[in-house]
Amino acid sequence: MTRYLLGRLLGLVTVLLITSFLVFSAVHLAPGDPVSFLLKGHPVSPETKAAIRAQYHLDDPFFTQYLKWVGDVLHGDFGRSVQFRHDVGSLIGSRLPSTALLVGYSAVLVCLCGVLAGILAALRPGAIDRVVLLCTGVATATPPFVSAIVLVSLFSVQLGWFPGPGDGGTGFADRLYHLTLPAFALAVTLAGLLARVTRSSMLDQLGREHVEVARSRGVAEGDVVRRHVLRNALGPIVTVGGTMLAGLLVSTSIVETAFNVSGVGSLLVQSVTVKDFPVVQAITLITVAAFVLVNLVVDLLAPLIDPRLTLTRRGAS
Repeated sequence: MTRYLLGRLLGLVTVLLITSFLVFSAVHLAPGDPVSFLLKGHPVSPETKAAIRAQYHLDDPFFTQYLKWVGDVLHGDFGRSVQFRHDVGSLIGSRLPSTALLVGYSAVLVCLCGVLAGILAALRPGAIDRVVLLCTGVATATPPFVSAIVLVSLFSVQLGWFPGPGDGGTGFADRLYHLTLPAFALAVTLAGLLARVTRSSMLDQLGREHVEVARSRGVAEGDVVRRHVLRNALGPIVTVGGTMLAGLLVSTSIVETAFNVSGVGSLLVQSVTVKDFPVVQAITLITVAAFVLVNLVVDLLAPLIDPRLTLTRRGAS
């Protein structure tokens, strides 16, 4: 287990290093110049322009800039925002609570709706199964920005049940209320996918021999489903579900922009527009790190839920 954990941590560090280089390269290869945004067309002396370029190390060789950036990041310094003229770490930290609440809220919706719909479809073949398949088919084909438009039009404009754009006041309940529609918009596609994975995994277990043996011995149907079907089906559900939930971080930029939520995702969109490269680099790297960490946690939890995965790894090694 220790060897496996060290191997995964080494892989995590390798992925982060490769990703950091790709992110840094992509931002610098993109067209446009952050100095042009700072000056906004105002004429300045060559000395002033040179001072700005020196502040952001724009005249240094590419690999020198990259090594300086990585070194600063390792010390917790993500640089200074070109657009807001603030420390990038503080800027992201001020936006992080809204994004964390939105992602957590949406993750709960994905798990509840996806798993319950999948279980219902697997245990109720016929009309209910077909209805769930139809609804999940529509959900998986609906991108988050389309869900956002439909939800705002129906529940905010037409019915008036939820407020319009914005992330609410300072109270937790008020913010949760304001983030309800964004959370549903973020959860629709992934809940549909998780429902289909749950249904498939449940049906696979329902057809196994040990389930038929349990039923032939007179075990109550509820116990059969809980002990012999759902428990064995949880492994694939947790593995796939964990990867999907990590993807929520990527989708927040679309939903936060659509609902005018002042989170990290909307900050990323604003920063890409004006080529605020210190903010873009920091948010992208943090998102990749969170994605890899979530996958690592899922991989560590999977053998605890399904011991057969541990036996498989030992057999493979």
